[in-house]
Amino acid sequence: MLALLAVMLVSLVVVPNALAQDPTPQPPVDEITDDQVNAIAEDMYCPVCENIPLDVCGTVACQQWRDEIRLNLAEGLTEEEIQDLFVTRYGDRVLAEPPRRGFNWLIYIVPPVVIALAAFLLYRGLRSWRKPLTQAAASPEEEPPAVEDEYTSRLEAELKNRT
Repeated sequence: MLALLAVMLVSLVVVPNALAQDPTPQPPVDEITDDQVNAIAEDMYCPVCENIPLDVCGTVACQQWRDEIRLNLAEGLTEEEIQDLFVTRYGDRVLAEPPRRGFNWLIYIVPPVVIALAAFLLYRGLRSWRKPLTQAAASPEEEPPAVEDEYTSRLEAELKNRT
């Protein structure tokens, strides 16, 4: 019984020390380069400034967000995880490329459809403009069919009488 108690005391002292050790050492924040930070920041926009990428924005807030990216990289987070953190805080507007889900699919579908439709309508319009020219050039001798109505016949008869 005393031996079992001794084993339990030793395990209580040894096991927490073994579990408290960090299995993978993280790089210090100083070892994360600006290029690594900017590689992530260039795909994100400043949540405060409009249409300015996070990597070139000169505001204090953007510098703080780049520092936060640096800290997240030092903690071992991936680019996707860091972007997800910013998206949960500020929304999809911080991403340079909106995610392909929900209503954002229209951004990827509508422009090609509109361009294809415009090209088709332009093609049809150009063909319809050329048809009368080719028909008129093909048969210049043909006269338009005479319209026989009372007014036209009276007008022609009076014109013949005057000359």
